[in-house]
Amino acid sequence: MAVRQAWAMAALIAAAALPGSAQAQIFWQPADYSGPVATGLDASVGLPLAGATADEQRAALIWSVRSGLNVAALQCNFAPTARTLESYNGILRNHTAELAGAFTTLSNYFKRTNKTPQAGQKALDTYGTRTYSSFSAVASQMDFCHVAARVARTALFAPRGSFGTVALERIRELRNGMQVKGEQQFRRPVPIAVVVPNLAAKCWKKQKYVCS
Repeated sequence: MAVRQAWAMAALIAAAALPGSAQAQIFWQPADYSGPVATGLDASVGLPLAGATADEQRAALIWSVRSGLNVAALQCNFAPTARTLESYNGILRNHTAELAGAFTTLSNYFKRTNKTPQAGQKALDTYGTRTYSSFSAVASQMDFCHVAARVARTALFAPRGSFGTVALERIRELRNGMQVKGEQQFRRPVPIAVVVPNLAAKCWKKQKYVCS
């Protein structure tokens, strides 16, 4: 009897040590979204800024990546393990000074290239709206959220003062994430067109289909 009780107690201890039921996970074999380091501002990485200096272009790239990660923080909560929101909030804390400097440089560009402060502010607001909109993902949401999570983690743990380096190195990858590439391990079959037959009453005679 004592032996039986000992075995029962051991079983209870072993059961308590087992982990609980695993939460649902998203298994995803991604495509290769990587791209070369950006050397300047062009249409493939962001909205062009006519007459921008090298520092202003760098500021625009920094702000573009920050905008993309902000969009991911809002759009990717369907995948909690991606932690895009937590990473983004950490980036704001860790890289506050560099992000603020980039915004100031960008603001000064629009003041410099517009006739009045009001026109400059309006141009800056329009630029910001268009930049955010350029990262709006619908069909490519899975692709984009996967890439944004990777870029956000890199930026989060980058030393202070090096967010701009991450932006230059990963902006093309973030942009490539807007493409629909989908699951690579188990590729989805190409949809086959389905022809719906004519189901009108004239096509049935004595319960037999007669339309070709």
